[in-house]
Amino acid sequence: MREYGRFGPLVGAIDEGTTNARFLVFAASTSEVLTYHQVPIKRFSPQEGWVEQDALELYKSILECIEVTIDNLRKLDINPGDIVSIGITNQRETIIVWNSLTGQPLYSAIVWLDTRTSKVVDELIKKYGVPWANSVEQVSGLPLSTYFSSVKLKWLLQNVPAVKDAVVAGECLAGTVDSWLIWNLTGGCHGGAHVTDVTNASRTQLMSLQSLQWDNRLLKYFDIPIQILPKIKSSSEIYGYIATGSLTGVPIAGCLGDQQAALLGQNCLRFGQGKCTYGTGCFLLFNTGDSIVHSKNGLLTTVAFKLGPEVPPVYALEGSIATAGDALQWLRDGLEIIDDIKDTELILPDGDNDGDICFVPAFTGLYSPQWQKDARGKATKREHFVRAALESICQHVRATVDALAVDCIPLKQLLVDGGIAQNSTLMQMQADLIGIPVIRPLMTESTALGAAMAAGRALGVWPPATPAPPADVFLPSLMDDEREIRCKQWEKALDRCMGWSSDTDERVHHKTEQKNPTAAALPPGLFFLGTALLVILADKLKPV
Repeated sequence: MREYGRFGPLVGAIDEGTTNARFLVFAASTSEVLTYHQVPIKRFSPQEGWVEQDALELYKSILECIEVTIDNLRKLDINPGDIVSIGITNQRETIIVWNSLTGQPLYSAIVWLDTRTSKVVDELIKKYGVPWANSVEQVSGLPLSTYFSSVKLKWLLQNVPAVKDAVVAGECLAGTVDSWLIWNLTGGCHGGAHVTDVTNASRTQLMSLQSLQWDNRLLKYFDIPIQILPKIKSSSEIYGYIATGSLTGVPIAGCLGDQQAALLGQNCLRFGQGKCTYGTGCFLLFNTGDSIVHSKNGLLTTVAFKLGPEVPPVYALEGSIATAGDALQWLRDGLEIIDDIKDTELILPDGDNDGDICFVPAFTGLYSPQWQKDARGKATKREHFVRAALESICQHVRATVDALAVDCIPLKQLLVDGGIAQNSTLMQMQADLIGIPVIRPLMTESTALGAAMAAGRALGVWPPATPAPPADVFLPSLMDDEREIRCKQWEKALDRCMGWSSDTDERVHHKTEQKNPTAAALPPGLFFLGTALLVILADKLKPV
């Protein structure tokens, strides 16, 4: 029997996000983080609405994080040889294409935030019609949108000669960030594994939720050759072995998209449990068990996880909310009315006074459950603006929780994680507006923990059940009538912002489209990184 050091078997977790790359090491027996290292990742915007990253930087940043973390372990007198498996969690929907012979990217990584494919979406709807778009959603769980990988990959195949040539030559590989990392880490051109897991595949809009395989109808619709796509695996099994660096020979045995990893890391293993991650945007996932639930209220249907090749999949409903941390970052960088996002807890007006300001954060349109690409707004005043911005985040989550209650069952409590979830004022607002307890675990690494859990289970070193960690609990303090007043006020502001960026003809067309409830989820350019939300004289809002 293998002997381990004082912490027992260790599991590593690669966390490749949108803004940072990280590598963490967990003790499997306690879920404790022993050490980690992270580096920032650059984003580029060569044109308005375009968001790209350097695919090689994504990979090299992980190599750096691994080596620094291994060095940290040695300094802590912990044997790196105790690491028995590695899990990966990653930003979803971002697509990468590369040459299978050279290993070189054929184009920059097109990030999930990117909206260059608005015309592609328009053309598809014009070519096939709304009933076709509805059928795509029934098969994949996802509405036609610039957000998902399908139209990004279609754009690459149509517009990048190097990609076209590589496909013709049989040298093109494509995949989401997890596929790119696994292929490189397991050998790259020299036998690297070209695989993905069901959670990442479910965000491409090319996989059937029923079969958990690439769907030939969807591939035909989007003109995607199946030979360039990775093989779909479960979220917890050995995909291959690391072929370079200090961890050579260690199996990569867990893989989940970041939001699904956080759901697992929060121990939302049973039907009816849900979590919300507060980051650049907000992502609320609700475990629907073995049932594929199609929302009638603007939520997405997705795979939550599949913890083994022979284990049945677990599904989820997801509310994807466009703007959360970005709204606070805009207060700092755009308006310069705060120096640090943490300042939002310090400069709020006394009591619950919001100055009658409602902030509708539609920097890139609205996600769940409104799904409006053309929503825009304007607001002023520094003192109350911060509170209104915080409350807007909570109101979006509240609307998603309400939609979830209609589609499935009401949440009894909401588990939270993510960077801005550490803002206690924000979390108390959230509890007040959804009327249920908000639970914030003191262990903040839910996403990486989920990847480690999947990898540890595949090797049999992770306990089958772990107790709930210590947590901060925020109980609702608003009376029902006050909660209703606030929610109606915000919804009124939301209604007034609809169509702000559209011209008259677009608004008429959009209203016509909304007569069909499914078509309401299908306008092009639906998601991220459009034009700025607000036109405000920043000088008037800066602190004197």
